[in-house]
Amino acid sequence: MTELGRRERKKLQTRQSIADAALELFLARGFDDVGVKEIADRADVSVTTLFKHFPSKEALLFDEDEQQESELIGAVRDRPAGQSIPQALRDHFVHGAGGHADHPLFADFARLVSSTPALRAYERGMWTRHETALAHAIAADIGAPEDDIRCAGLARFALEARDVIFGRPNRERAAAELFGLLEDGWRAQQEQS
Repeated sequence: MTELGRRERKKLQTRQSIADAALELFLARGFDDVGVKEIADRADVSVTTLFKHFPSKEALLFDEDEQQESELIGAVRDRPAGQSIPQALRDHFVHGAGGHADHPLFADFARLVSSTPALRAYERGMWTRHETALAHAIAADIGAPEDDIRCAGLARFALEARDVIFGRPNRERAAAELFGLLEDGWRAQQEQS
């Protein structure tokens, strides 16, 4: 593993400072009542610098987009031997990606997103962007072409299931039920192939 140089560390610190300032302000006053300049001032950067790190105001709250995609692909590619793809994705949403749900600010963050149309739309778009990469990882795993409809469907349904799971008080039970449906269909499809 290579160590980051000073310049890269400074960029990461600046990015984190901007994201932290945005989250703090948005949680305190709401997304629509906070301006980008105010966030930049709180983070002690220029607006230009803020936009070098984040392409939009909405992106300030979803600063782990690339990491989330990588983790989704890893859930498929690095799953234990004998574990099905739907089971691996279920575990990822409950224990991996769901790990953020244990953060003390997660409930406040979730309320902010669900109560702000622009943030709901951005989050949905973010997950849709991951769909193709996830479908390709599934296809590679089973030796299917990248455009395999079964893999695209499983990716879509798994990502849609995430929204339903996180809206339930018992995420583990919700995940078990939804991914149980996906598991049954996926297994039947694999047996027919």
